[in-house]
Amino acid sequence: MLKSKKMADTRRPVAARTLVRAGTKDVPLREHTEVVLHAYFEKLNGHRPARLYELVLREVEEPLLRAVLSYSDGNQSKAATILGINRGTLRKKLKEYGLGA
Repeated sequence: MLKSKKMADTRRPVAARTLVRAGTKDVPLREHTEVVLHAYFEKLNGHRPARLYELVLREVEEPLLRAVLSYSDGNQSKAATILGINRGTLRKKLKEYGLGA
């Protein structure tokens, strides 16, 4: 069943819809990430970050899983293929983040 573009748009997080409307959808994700990380470092006020790698992965992984599951209409096999991981790994990650499995 095909869904209208308007209906599909409302399923995306507000921030994603805002970026598309603002005309920045062609900006690579890595550039958005770099901007946010620089802002994070500025807010540390001279303090040294700790376990940054783990922090970034946890901050990115959950919304990534949500977005891919939404894109695949909840089909975990399709989501796992899109992510390039096996379905068992996806189910483990979904459970870890409390996203149901």
